[in-house]
Amino acid sequence: MPKFAANLSMLFTELDFMARFSAASDAGFHGVEYLFPYAESANDIKHQLDKNHLEQVLFNLPAGHWDAGDRGVAVDPSRIAEFREGVPTAIEYAKVLGCKQVNCLAGIVPDGVTTEQAQATFVSNLRFAAHALEKEGISLVIEAINTRDIPGFFLTTTAQANAIIEEVGSDNLNLQYDIYHMQIMEGDLAPTIQKNLGQIAHIQLADNPGRHEPGTGEINYTYLLNYLDDIGYQGWVGCEYKPQTTTQAGLNWLNEYR
Repeated sequence: MPKFAANLSMLFTELDFMARFSAASDAGFHGVEYLFPYAESANDIKHQLDKNHLEQVLFNLPAGHWDAGDRGVAVDPSRIAEFREGVPTAIEYAKVLGCKQVNCLAGIVPDGVTTEQAQATFVSNLRFAAHALEKEGISLVIEAINTRDIPGFFLTTTAQANAIIEEVGSDNLNLQYDIYHMQIMEGDLAPTIQKNLGQIAHIQLADNPGRHEPGTGEINYTYLLNYLDDIGYQGWVGCEYKPQTTTQAGLNWLNEYR
């Protein structure tokens, strides 16, 4: 059975952030992920994890000014210092929270920056981050994202992500495979997961269209989640979806996996 982690940036948003940990535990989750922890005290989050017997599975490196539209700064040649200053912050939080894996959002390619310049910047920043994280026993993943939700995002396909990973050349860099994003960008989900199983360190899910819970759209999650078991996927599956109504009302799909 897959290990499911509640994404607290999307689930239980009826509650304040710190109250979402107990709600996730009460709903049967054993792991959590979210976009960022940095607005809260690491020790306060750690207290919620321990009190509710939850594992911190994943969060993102600092990704610029999110409310202003940034979706990562790792491809921006003018913000290399900002990106690299964020890595020690992520390490500090990860160590307190016991989190062994963080994600790097590539970002939107800025106006005037060529694809070649963006890629060179991304590769250099990933080498820096992967090396710094490896020294602390923390692994790094990158995620391809669809351009319908985030126009201009740099990293958009599994093949592109694999090419970046190969160019970086670090054993501490792997792939986060988001089923929702990749259904939109390339489809062919099960064969792609099987082909890249050795590179995939984390999976996220949502149905399409709408980015709601499994069973609300076109993706056959009964097949796909059983397939993950069949091929021996050992990582976590992050539930990064927007509930159609309330979080609790949308959790019935999980019953067959409990």
